[in-house]
Amino acid sequence: MNRIKRIALTLVLACVAGVSAAAEKPIELIIFPGGSNWPLWVAQDKGFFAAEGVAVNVTPTPNSVFQLTNLIDGKFDIAMTAIDNLVAYREGQGEVPDKVGADLVAVMGGDRGFLKLVAAPGVQSIAGLRGKTVSVDAKSTGYAAVLFELLERGGLREGDYAVERAGGVLQRFQALMEGRQSATMLVSPFELQAQARGFTVLESVADSLGAYQGAVAGVRQGWARQNQARLEGFIRAYVKGVEWLYDPAHKEEALRIFQNRVPNSNPAMAEAAFGVLVNEQSGFQRRAALDPAGLEQVLKLRGKWGVPRKDMGSPSTYYDRGYYDRAIGR
Repeated sequence: MNRIKRIALTLVLACVAGVSAAAEKPIELIIFPGGSNWPLWVAQDKGFFAAEGVAVNVTPTPNSVFQLTNLIDGKFDIAMTAIDNLVAYREGQGEVPDKVGADLVAVMGGDRGFLKLVAAPGVQSIAGLRGKTVSVDAKSTGYAAVLFELLERGGLREGDYAVERAGGVLQRFQALMEGRQSATMLVSPFELQAQARGFTVLESVADSLGAYQGAVAGVRQGWARQNQARLEGFIRAYVKGVEWLYDPAHKEEALRIFQNRVPNSNPAMAEAAFGVLVNEQSGFQRRAALDPAGLEQVLKLRGKWGVPRKDMGSPSTYYDRGYYDRAIGR
């Protein structure tokens, strides 16, 4: 009888351990590298995720195709990505046409894109890009529509320039620095590094297009429903990271976090990045709140430049704010 009791106790403990291990399973988060991850770094370093009982495993992506196709396939749970990517792959306009994420949705804002059109030294205007090569992550998603819109407004049409796929923002930055293309869209603070090397910022999306929703937290709705508590804990921790950055008392520590996370950075670079990114007018969205007008601008450009051309749904089709509202107590 004692032996049977011991076996039963062992089985119970094994079940408890299994439940505990499942509860501690980390959220698989995939991101683009760069300073736009500052709130994430803060949430990690200050223990905000841990305080919410959430573990996060972070994977950098080389490009949007890798990020979105693997999000759709369930290899990642949350993607910090341009909302344009989510819309494109939901609508069958992604770079991989047969990979459709019918239940992709944004659940939290992030930033306004931090987008700058940056050109090689010697190119002083959009007109100067005629006959040259520009780079994108993917031709049909991400910030490609923004690039094509800016070039069109500057007087260039399709065929006036060549387009190459060069990967995510880090890869595009490196390719631009190496002279492999003449211009690309960069996300702050990459344009600061480019300017320091003599490259030219031709256009700022904030100045040229106005409201624009950039990065968001994107998920599969099925995963979100099954992991509501973990997702809302993630959102709360991230929001704490944003608001921590905006507290002037934390600036010195924030700069140290940036330098620890960004290779080859220095105090001057961190200070410049802080001025661009921790900026209520153009930087991280306060409380990571998505901007409805910015989303409408994304949908307008996607309707114009997406392939195949189609009318987009209403903004609420692509943004489920219920998780965010519950997370922050609205």
